[in-house]
Amino acid sequence: MAFSIDELTKKAKDMANLAADKTKDAAELVKINVAIAGEQKEIEKNYRVIGEWFVNEYEGEIPDAVREMVEAVNASKAKIAELEAGKPAKEEAPEAAPAAGEKACPICGAVSDSKFCPQCGAPMGE
Repeated sequence: MAFSIDELTKKAKDMANLAADKTKDAAELVKINVAIAGEQKEIEKNYRVIGEWFVNEYEGEIPDAVREMVEAVNASKAKIAELEAGKPAKEEAPEAAPAAGEKACPICGAVSDSKFCPQCGAPMGE
């Protein structure tokens, strides 16, 4: 039961092709899962915008079905305001001008030389 070099080479190629196919399948699955997660975030963002609009639009006429949730949101907003007021004042350092090749993020102001902000992920622009 001797193996020839040709048989061994063929088996090695088959195994390499199988590994490549599995890697391609895994990469495709990750790509699909990332796309799904992105769409789910978009749905959540849109629901949040709809909810905020609804609460603002019908402020005095909130239906009983959502009144409890709106009251919980308002209580949370009040608690956030209370916590913000209790923060110790901090001295802000003057913002440094971007060095050559660096840009300031248009969203959060972080300075970087990359295409996307390392702090918030926003595109840094040209």
